[in-house]
Amino acid sequence: LPDMGTKLLCFVLASALLAYYLYTPVPEDVEEPWKVMFISTSFRVLGHLAEVTDRLGLMNYMEALMLITAAEYVAPTSDENITVTDTEFSNVAVRLFLPRKPAEGLRRAVIFFHGGGWCLGHAGMKSYDLLARWTSNRLNAVVVSVNYRLAPKYHFPVQFEDVYAVTKFFLQRNVLSQYGVDPERVCVAGDSAGGNLAAAVAQQLLEDSEVDTKLKAQVLIYPALQTLDLNLPSYQENADQLILPRSLMVKFWSEYFTSDLALRDAMASNRHVPLQSSHLFQFINWSQLLPEELRKGHVYTGPVYGSSELAQKYPGFLDPRAAPLLVSDARLRRLPLTYILTCQYDVLRDDGVMYAERLQAAGVSVTHDHAKDAFHGAMTFISAPAELAVGHRLANRYLEWLDRNL
Repeated sequence: LPDMGTKLLCFVLASALLAYYLYTPVPEDVEEPWKVMFISTSFRVLGHLAEVTDRLGLMNYMEALMLITAAEYVAPTSDENITVTDTEFSNVAVRLFLPRKPAEGLRRAVIFFHGGGWCLGHAGMKSYDLLARWTSNRLNAVVVSVNYRLAPKYHFPVQFEDVYAVTKFFLQRNVLSQYGVDPERVCVAGDSAGGNLAAAVAQQLLEDSEVDTKLKAQVLIYPALQTLDLNLPSYQENADQLILPRSLMVKFWSEYFTSDLALRDAMASNRHVPLQSSHLFQFINWSQLLPEELRKGHVYTGPVYGSSELAQKYPGFLDPRAAPLLVSDARLRRLPLTYILTCQYDVLRDDGVMYAERLQAAGVSVTHDHAKDAFHGAMTFISAPAELAVGHRLANRYLEWLDRNL
């Protein structure tokens, strides 16, 4: 009998553990809830395993998560519509998609930066390869998908410098001419950390006297745009949300700048910004920049300042190249036509909403597409087996906007 009791206890504990992993609250209005729950659970399990391997000193947390990227990798494969090659632009690896259909005139071009918190991802991941392929085929456009170097091996500003070098190289008249691209129809785009890089590149190009070609547009898909306040309403509401909980976003942000856990701990408690940088908070004051429906139930309180030591050691987190929301309105005014996608169930939602608000106020033409039933990373789920209807819908909206505006 005691043996029976032990077995029963083990069964109950195993069931409770399984239930803990399997039960992920999925918002009511999200399509295909069971599929989403399964995907979210898989990510949770991988996150816990990465945590264990990190604590045991077997493998860095981010390196363990990179196994997802490796599993998703597809080789560059051409088809009847697109020629796909892996090459280098300005010594940075890129995956190049060239349409085979004849063009009536010069082609459009999209320079795309993948997401993954500056630590994960690859242009060769099945979902990014497919999205670039669709973009190239539907727009009859040249697509340059950039493989920038990643943390923890490389920290800011390496990721930014890689994508900037590729963009600057591609925008040269002779390079555009080589690929039959219209210099007046080039766009930068990216999702999540890639959206951050696209916004930073678009800003930097305005300051660069060596670049003659102007971007026609920037496309920012659920972008991360500010490092100052990691307790915005969206961070609070979605702290334990699907795919990108607040704790993981804090890890991504801190790892972008350093592997020093002191910065991660300070960011986790939202006490990383020194008093000397207090003037920057005007650019992300959500009490003025968010619409009433997103402010609802939240009371704005001023920042709690941290030590100046972290900012002196790792100044990158206060650099507009890492946090594009931190620039003045005067710098925003000259930015190109903009598309911003935000998702309701996303810690980064308010970053995108505030940027859209500030760009519109500065006179930039902005399309702000807010998906009320979607979550962070939804557009990456467009390929089997983790294929979601919401991913297809958002990808189609993005491609339709590009087709109309580029």
